Amino acid sequence: MALSPQWLDELRARITLSSVIMRTTKLQRAGREWKACCPFHDEKTPSFYVNDQKGFYHCFGCQAHGDVIRWMTDQRGLPFMDAVKELAEEAGLEVPRPDPREAQRAERRATLVDVTTAAQDWFVENLHGDAGAKARDYLRSRGFSRRIVGEFGFGFAPDSKVALKGALGEFDEAMLVEAGLLISVDDKAPYDRFRDRLMLPIQDARGRMIAFGGRILESRDGVAKYLNSPDTPLFDKGRTLYNLHRAGPASRQSDRIVVVEGYMDVIALANAGIADAVAPLGTALTETQIEMLWRLVDSPVLCFDGDNAGQRAAMRAISRALPMLRAGKSLSIVRLPTGLDPDDLIKQEGAPAMEKLLSQPVSLLQTLWEFERDAAPLNTPEDKAGLKARILAHVDSIEHPDIKALYRRELLEKFSAFAFPPRPQREWRPGGGGRSQVRPQATVSGDAVAKLSKALSGGARDALTLATVHGLLRHASEIARHSEALGRLARLDEKTSPMVESLFEVSETLDSHDNVAISVAQGLPAPPEPNRYAFLREGTDPVDAREELAEAVSLLVERPALEAAIKAATARFDEDPEGSFAEQARLRQRLAGLNDRLKTFGRKKAAAAAELEIAPEPADEPVSDLETD
Repeated sequence: MALSPQWLDELRARITLSSVIMRTTKLQRAGREWKACCPFHDEKTPSFYVNDQKGFYHCFGCQAHGDVIRWMTDQRGLPFMDAVKELAEEAGLEVPRPDPREAQRAERRATLVDVTTAAQDWFVENLHGDAGAKARDYLRSRGFSRRIVGEFGFGFAPDSKVALKGALGEFDEAMLVEAGLLISVDDKAPYDRFRDRLMLPIQDARGRMIAFGGRILESRDGVAKYLNSPDTPLFDKGRTLYNLHRAGPASRQSDRIVVVEGYMDVIALANAGIADAVAPLGTALTETQIEMLWRLVDSPVLCFDGDNAGQRAAMRAISRALPMLRAGKSLSIVRLPTGLDPDDLIKQEGAPAMEKLLSQPVSLLQTLWEFERDAAPLNTPEDKAGLKARILAHVDSIEHPDIKALYRRELLEKFSAFAFPPRPQREWRPGGGGRSQVRPQATVSGDAVAKLSKALSGGARDALTLATVHGLLRHASEIARHSEALGRLARLDEKTSPMVESLFEVSETLDSHDNVAISVAQGLPAPPEPNRYAFLREGTDPVDAREELAEAVSLLVERPALEAAIKAATARFDEDPEGSFAEQARLRQRLAGLNDRLKTFGRKKAAAAAELEIAPEPADEPVSDLETD
């Protein structure tokens, strides 16, 4: 019976590995993993580890390694299909019925592996023969060691249209065409696809030869530098990562996987001792490849060239990943210096320079912001509005609700800080020439005061809301900076909408005043405990005031956002009771934490400020320790 890789992946995903292993082996929690004395060999100190997140077990003593199916066959001694059937029953999956056509296809794939393996042997033989002298010179010029040349299976395809066809005469021409080694054109005899190229085998996750990549040794007009096999029954370039069969085990040691642009970059890194690198094969990173990477690590590192093409490749990968983001799964990005690829950097500055870059990746969110910020001139309000539209379009593609909300908040904060930078504050100096420097005040119409007063008496009159409104009027330039957050507050909590609209209306006064405080506070209800908030206290450093005011606005928005999320999770109960209940519990825990933050917000700083004001003068004489009780 032939089982598809997709079905087997679904089976593994539905089974918790540790729960199966602990039925026969005593496991102990070790951080995010489990550990035990290895069941495959005698030992007194645990070296056997189980990682549920990555779905594998590994013994650092005897190197036993595998997934849940391998555990059932190796430790339980079950035949493969018996192991699959037992796990499928536990997971609630139906084992696919035997399909004669699929069995034939599986047999055909196995036969094609024989073809590609024979072709690989022939390419390697050519490299070390007379015809491969030029290719060997090229490998020496790149500085590749003998170990790397052998490990990665370099070979050479001679400049002939019939050499490979003749060398692999034991296979039918149709099989050579199906394996991607010959090109078949109407009314012409099939001919060799790879000619006068340095050859590299492309292997699947199990290390089987499934395809080839060829590089020309000298640039020629109209000839592609790199040529890969076409898609075949063995090879799907969107589902294959070059070097995964070697980088996967290396990543388990480094807890990192590095994605570079091409296979020569992978080999350059391996030559420098960096073994945990993979590459896509002539296409942008696909959703399937991203999922493959996430099975190894939570945040794969994309390391693309520093030129425009490299950055566009990084953004294509980011755009593919955004809808897929989920808790704990993301991407990190390393940007190489402009004009350099990994091999150039290693040759110029050495492997430690490359390792240093890889150890300091930038988050996906920060990369997204910097790319869009630098994508076009931002000289006019229209340009800035375009920037905001672009980042919000990226945010809208995120499907996970919490991640979408957090990305929206952080990116809009970055946008506000960029588009509405704080205006310079005039420093207040006591006794400066007998006069105090105070900020000018702007007076707005009585209608605006009336609207705000009415809004604050209509259900939004809690202490923090009142204090925040007074703070925004006292530091009026902050209204524009927090316009997006205030707008979201109005959408989430309709009773605050009139208050937000009135704030936007009165903030228009800033068009003709620099760094003003809008003088309408006398018409509003006073906030309780005004000294509790730094942004309402006299003499507070302007930077501290703005920071605390930003936190206050964030707290105002966060509560209705959490309440809306709880309501949405509750509405999904009939469809997904278990998931809905878990989501509600998590959100209510966050809401409880928010309520705790609301209770203490501003109090610690207020207490510290009061302590500074009433600090006693030091005593004339120090008090001896012997005089105290």
